[in-house]
Amino acid sequence: MAFADYCKYDGLGLAQLVANKDVSPLELVDEAIARIEKHNPKLNAVIYRTFDRARSAATLPLRGPFAGVPFLLKDILGAQKGVPTRQGSAFIPPVPSPHDSTLVRRFTGAGLISLGKTNVPEFGLVPTTESTMYGPACNPWNLDHSTGGSSGGSGAAVAAGIVPLAHANDGGGSIRIPASANGLVGLKPTRGRNPLGPDLGDITGGVVCEGVLSRTVRDTAAALDATAGCEMGDPYWAPPQPASYLAEVGTPPGKLRIAFSTTGIMGMPLDPECKAAVLETAKLLESLGHTVEEAMPQISGEQYTLAFTPIWASGVAMLIDGIAMMTGTTPKQSDFQGLTWGFYQQGKQVSASQYLMCWYQLQMISRQVAQFHETYDVWLTSTLGSTPLRNGALDMNETDLGKAMAPLFGYLPVTPLQNATGQPAISLPLAMSKAGLPIGLHFAGRFGDEATLLRLAGQLERAQPWAGRHPAIWN
Repeated sequence: MAFADYCKYDGLGLAQLVANKDVSPLELVDEAIARIEKHNPKLNAVIYRTFDRARSAATLPLRGPFAGVPFLLKDILGAQKGVPTRQGSAFIPPVPSPHDSTLVRRFTGAGLISLGKTNVPEFGLVPTTESTMYGPACNPWNLDHSTGGSSGGSGAAVAAGIVPLAHANDGGGSIRIPASANGLVGLKPTRGRNPLGPDLGDITGGVVCEGVLSRTVRDTAAALDATAGCEMGDPYWAPPQPASYLAEVGTPPGKLRIAFSTTGIMGMPLDPECKAAVLETAKLLESLGHTVEEAMPQISGEQYTLAFTPIWASGVAMLIDGIAMMTGTTPKQSDFQGLTWGFYQQGKQVSASQYLMCWYQLQMISRQVAQFHETYDVWLTSTLGSTPLRNGALDMNETDLGKAMAPLFGYLPVTPLQNATGQPAISLPLAMSKAGLPIGLHFAGRFGDEATLLRLAGQLERAQPWAGRHPAIWN
């Protein structure tokens, strides 16, 4: 296979080449490694390499829908035996994992071959990928801009054509934000759809979900087929799934009732280019036969934020204290970026009763959103409130959270809401800014209903293809 051909295929396309014996898994792995070596000095997307291990895996018998396809794991969760996961923090020692996580076993069972770990912000706390430990990941569309976070390294690697899909996870938008920033498909599944075992039941009350970033809707669907399903001991299970998410991609969605909004849940308007993208997408949906009208859930954005932030901060405190307990160390401010320390200090002040009261409020909001979806099948808005931030826009050394997070007011219009409600949501690369940066459109669906989102995403991908758009750093 010619060097230039590798990026013409998505993951399923590469697997078909392997099945046809047009190319070997080892050849694909070497193509991906060559692209890491070529692009990573500029992107800083891959921070830990397992090339020898990948080459060995490529010589073994492989099965599954992605047999022989190169892949990358995120440096948060995604535990692989013999490989450290440090979550972008020097506070976590480089200790190899004693086993694979359930999710990684399922990725491997699908035939994916991991080449290493991707860049993340410290503990995945912010929607940009800039840690002191690893340095910033850079957006392949414009190196001055953020890749989003926290799955920013995975986003940059997939967008640049290094791998066709990569592991990601989402606690406040960390799949969907990099999808928007890098021009990719990013599905946050329903809470409980993908497992976190064997070490974890949930994270911060079920806020965090596992998934992938990809360039095509069908790769996203096939990956969900490979990973979805509970395991014994899970604290809760998602509603039943269809026989095949991949089959849903080619199924007509029927006539849907779709709401759209041009403000976030805090009432702040979208950037004009993002607003225009929402309105154009609403017109496209209408032309495809859907009923489209302006509406959004009538919830208090302020109440939501006041409830979500203590839960997020308490999760940081639990994580740091847990690492300290396992390593016999005492956390100190110099171990962390200032912003992380600020979250840790806030989290230490959250009482048990306050934590439960916050969840009580979020569960009330979840019921309000569920009622909204009794009327509307899908809710459309922009994934981000503006085009991707420039790297350095957030002061990672600021301990005052109000000051540190100020640039994010309006930047995250809706993504954290679905982490609280547990709904599935997908970001699709349907628009571009005048400056040549991607704009993701965000579609939220009913709890448990990834199928409708994937049917609609497949329809939109056919109606307004994005496969021919590539960043400056590509292939």
